[in-house]
Amino acid sequence: MSIEPTRRITAPELRARKGKEPIVALTSYHAHTARILDPYVDFLLVGDSLGMVMHGLETTVPVTLEMMILQGHAVMRGSQRALVVVDMPFGSYEASKEDAFRSAARVLKETGCGAIKLEGGAKMAETVRFLSERGVPVMGHVGLTPQAVNALGSFKALGREEKDWAPFLEDARAIAEAGAFSMVIEAVAEPLAKRITEAVPIPTIGIGASPACDGQILVLEDMLGLSPRVPKFVKKYGELAGGIEAAVKEYAREVRNREFPGLANVYPLKAKA
Repeated sequence: MSIEPTRRITAPELRARKGKEPIVALTSYHAHTARILDPYVDFLLVGDSLGMVMHGLETTVPVTLEMMILQGHAVMRGSQRALVVVDMPFGSYEASKEDAFRSAARVLKETGCGAIKLEGGAKMAETVRFLSERGVPVMGHVGLTPQAVNALGSFKALGREEKDWAPFLEDARAIAEAGAFSMVIEAVAEPLAKRITEAVPIPTIGIGASPACDGQILVLEDMLGLSPRVPKFVKKYGELAGGIEAAVKEYAREVRNREFPGLANVYPLKAKA
């Protein structure tokens, strides 16, 4: 008897979750973490944050399409159930909607993922529409857009005063109307996140945008205590850095003292005749 393969969650299924059970998401960049996370999340984001948490870069700007495709492969191999969404890195989609399609097509074909994510609001709406009409499921990203850090000047919370909300609402509505199936809202004040969530017909996924959204996402390394710099809004659900350091310290001590208890059990020293 053949065993039916596990069916992945699709972009349309995620879209249908608007206003229903909250959507759970985390970033993942490796097959082994994807395998651990897969049973508990609705989608895994192969985020361009990998530039910072894996490669020690200061921003996501230097991340390349090849880097995203490589890690997208890994996450697809490690997961079975969750929708896998791959970030489009800076420079791979902004020049024209045709460039964006070529980049997105590479990501989908070479990784097998179920959707791509791109940053930007009203100015990217035409591109989102172009991709959506050609079979590319698009997750939007509004609010703080890390790829624009050089223009913004720094990473900081946005929309603290109601008088500043209009551009963010315009961005969110434009992306939704263009055909995005969901959108990430990053680092905006809770009242604005709530207003955006109420204003658009697609799920909103908050990161530093309060529980007012339809779901939440965090960078895995941040919530596990592995990142050296963690945003203020992140709750640490683990402190793995300390555990790793303690294990490595003990390993180094044993090696220097020529104590190999584990290996001694596998390769016992023969008694001299």
